[in-house]
Amino acid sequence: MFLSVYIGLAQTNDIDSLIIELAYQKQDSLKVDTSLKLITALYNAKEYDRALKHIIQSEKLSSKINYNKGIAEITYFKALIYAKKDDYINALSDYNRAKELYDNLKDTLSVARVNNSIGLIEIKRGNYSKGLQYSLASIKELERQNLSQDLNLAYSNLAKAFFNIEANDKAIEYFENALNIQEELSDTNGINTSNSYLGDLYSLKTEHRKAISYYEKVLANVKTDSVKARIYPKLGAEYLLFKNYEKATRYLVRGYNITRRQKDKTNYLNVLNSLGDLNIQKDRLKVAEKQLLEAGKLARKLDNDNELLRNYGLKKSLDSIKKKFDRAFVWQREYYNLKSKIDKEKAKTKVINGNINTELTSEVDNTEKSENSINHFRPRLKKTTPQDSDKLNRFKLIFYGLLAALAIVSTFLVLIYLKRNNNIKYTQELEEKNIKIELQNQSFQEQTKHLESVNNVKDKLFSIVSHDLKDSLSSINGFIELLRDGSLSREEFDNLIPELSENANNASLLLFNLLNWSKSQMQSLEPKPSLFDIQEVFEDKIKLVDQRIESKGITLVDHSLRDFAYADRSMFEIVIQNLLANAIKFAKKGDTITVSNHISNGSCIVSIADTGVGISKENLEKLFKNTSFTTMGTSNEKGTGLGLSICKELVELNHGKIWVESTLGLGSTFYVQLPKSRPSDS
Repeated sequence: MFLSVYIGLAQTNDIDSLIIELAYQKQDSLKVDTSLKLITALYNAKEYDRALKHIIQSEKLSSKINYNKGIAEITYFKALIYAKKDDYINALSDYNRAKELYDNLKDTLSVARVNNSIGLIEIKRGNYSKGLQYSLASIKELERQNLSQDLNLAYSNLAKAFFNIEANDKAIEYFENALNIQEELSDTNGINTSNSYLGDLYSLKTEHRKAISYYEKVLANVKTDSVKARIYPKLGAEYLLFKNYEKATRYLVRGYNITRRQKDKTNYLNVLNSLGDLNIQKDRLKVAEKQLLEAGKLARKLDNDNELLRNYGLKKSLDSIKKKFDRAFVWQREYYNLKSKIDKEKAKTKVINGNINTELTSEVDNTEKSENSINHFRPRLKKTTPQDSDKLNRFKLIFYGLLAALAIVSTFLVLIYLKRNNNIKYTQELEEKNIKIELQNQSFQEQTKHLESVNNVKDKLFSIVSHDLKDSLSSINGFIELLRDGSLSREEFDNLIPELSENANNASLLLFNLLNWSKSQMQSLEPKPSLFDIQEVFEDKIKLVDQRIESKGITLVDHSLRDFAYADRSMFEIVIQNLLANAIKFAKKGDTITVSNHISNGSCIVSIADTGVGISKENLEKLFKNTSFTTMGTSNEKGTGLGLSICKELVELNHGKIWVESTLGLGSTFYVQLPKSRPSDS
């Protein structure tokens, strides 16, 4: 405690002394360097808001004196602080700007650090392949400079990314590299994290002796209950594999007590399954049955398929021992059905972990500019000689002579023009009339083409609308006829309800988009902006699509925050409803839709992301156009293709922007930016 207080006081003294030193310095690069020391100290003390104030001042001074190194360092620190605040969009923007500046300065070490930081962000966001590319690009330079702290972070990031894409051998290699550096740095938290992951990895590789040794290293170094709650169940399960019932019982009982006390449901589930296994092997079947029953309910509640699969296998063994073969058969069937589902999901998300490119792609790398090519375009200055002065004087005489000749010729031409003016005036009038007639004809032709185009769009639109409405309404009408005739049983009625609801929703959304499109074409949309809560709109619209999300087996994650935007609320609701409908339409069973919002430069940015089928580059160019472009959804859902063009019109009417980022096969993210206050030009 004394050491912590001492370090805190030392940091405060350093910051205060740097502030005093900064106050008396001139407006030059030395002041920027001192400011960078102060920003570093504030960043290390986690005083990010104070650091940002000094960053803004230093950025202005560096730009004023053209101090490129200072601008690069300040931009990098700004990105670090945005990353700490989880503002990844601004962080990535500043990281890329800093990287470009470091490239121009030929500072390879700083470029490596930036790549490492970008890799960390991409890995945190779940973009493991992209994060791997950036982190791998930074390793070589960091190793050459032997920068332990940066290498520790880089190795750990790489190891976690490889772990998440199931490249277990690579993950082990980089965790062991990280562990070596962490032991040199006496990084206790890092050592425990690496040992824990290595235990998990060796357990997956069925090298259980090694797994046990790494788990025991973690327990030897930690005293926190949260870590013990995770390690005890795993260690007990490993000893159970070796029939070491004494140690298995000791660790599983400790895990049971600590996970119940902490209400740690995930690790408690692991303990229950392992205790059930232990009690089956020890022939304590009643206790095992009780534990496995509780574990099965918890696994379904937590949607933990792996532990549920293990639970089914243990229940099958238990009922086989009890000679309840009919129930054992049920559990066996459940086991193989779930295993088939898990295997299919793994096959879809499997990442080839053989040869991962250790260089950034051309899209990631900034093209290096050679020094020779830069020098080629630099102007060369020469000293003026007496001969040059004589040449200049001669040139002046020639120039003045030509100017005088030009004046004479111009006067002569003006006289001719005035003389002929009366003769050509009538001709000009005729030409003007002809031009007007020609322009009128061109205008009529353009109007004709426009009307033909509008008519074609109208024909196509109403063809689509009539077909889709006919399908939906025919289905609803058929359902009503069956109800009226009494031809449906209760079970058939319940089975048809979701389909009826889906058809009604499709018809409703179709008419909804058609109405708004027709309004926009008649130019009758007038926004009525006001301040409203973004989170409230999300909550209302999510309730409307809950049934569709549940029927498709999609997970919706709501990360929205309470924040206000200045726009027409009803128009914004239309946009969100359309974007949510699109995300559901192109998501498959097991996919995730995430809604979120954050503040950026005085604006409110809303995002709706899905892990669905994604959009090809060719189709991305067709979005937001005033044409009816559409594709079939994952469950063969149809659409008019007007939704996104309506969204674009409504957002731009409210002084906002809408754009999309998508990768085919990985999903799409739609962004909407709206002002937080009345725009100055309105």
